Amino acid sequence: MNNIKRFTLTIRFIVAATLLSFSMFSTAANTNPEHAELIQRFQEKLGFKIMSVADSSIPGLLQINTSSGIFYASENGEYLVNGRIYHVGDQIVDETGNSLKKFRLEGVEQFKASAIEFKAKKEKYVVNVFTDTTCGYCRKLHNEMDILNDLGITVRYLAFPRQGINSQVYSDTVSIWCAEDPQSAMTIAKGGSKVPSKSCENSVADQYNFGKATGVNSTPNIIMPDGSLVKGYQPAQSLLMALQAIEKA
Repeated sequence: MNNIKRFTLTIRFIVAATLLSFSMFSTAANTNPEHAELIQRFQEKLGFKIMSVADSSIPGLLQINTSSGIFYASENGEYLVNGRIYHVGDQIVDETGNSLKKFRLEGVEQFKASAIEFKAKKEKYVVNVFTDTTCGYCRKLHNEMDILNDLGITVRYLAFPRQGINSQVYSDTVSIWCAEDPQSAMTIAKGGSKVPSKSCENSVADQYNFGKATGVNSTPNIIMPDGSLVKGYQPAQSLLMALQAIEKA
């Protein structure tokens, strides 16, 4: 069966990786001290920023949460696994996917205070949406904000300037997060108008890097209440149905 190939783990050494500044998590706070030597070795040799190390679902393999996603390593640090782990029993369970869900939920909790929130008066659900004000589908989703809120869906925006941190879009995004009224600034920017330039202490870069670390590569991307990631625009009613299905699961 061709699908079996999806369950194969490709073991290889990673000779290069993109170094992302990701300061949201503290390695020391999330990692057993006995893994300090392994963390130092991987960060020096591979260029990863490692947030935490934990036991994986497979004996003998450690789960490495990095700025470039989830990897697995042998306990002696000699081998690194780049791939997904599936548990094949009565059902096939995506163990890596489940780990990513947990990782996302931990992240959105960290960014809860710095997200730009459009709160439903009668809140039933909360979604976290990675957004870019120059993205057409992000604007389309924002145009349905009143409908989403009326359906009981609170939207928390996380920053994901698609052109990267060293871009005009990034600077414009910082101006929105630093505005006196970020909600109004977001609406103005998504209407195609320029927001006055402003700077302040902000978490835009950390939010962007968090997205990259957890599988976001475009906008909008929606983190659901169970930690799953929905890629792309979803009409309000479709999003509601997806939330209701998660609730019933």
